Amino acid sequence: MPIDPRILFGLRLIELRKRKAWSQERLALESGLARSYLGGIERGHRNIALLNIHKLAQALEVPAASLMEAPTFDPKASKAKRRLKE
Repeated sequence: MPIDPRILFGLRLIELRKRKAWSQERLALESGLARSYLGGIERGHRNIALLNIHKLAQALEVPAASLMEAPTFDPKASKAKRRLKE
């Protein structure tokens, strides 16, 4: 069964956010998106719009395409495994 792309996107967003050592709150402030909305994206519960992808990319100072890359998470990590099973 293929992995939901919303989950993969959320995991990638978490990676990029943590590289900057930012909290969800900080990314929300920098991107202009609500923190609760970002939490839903990171958990794979939201189907994010293209404009919001660009807002996040601009805030994180990365190309928008880099948000679409596969996450480089450790599949043995408990949080990542739990998200993949959802």
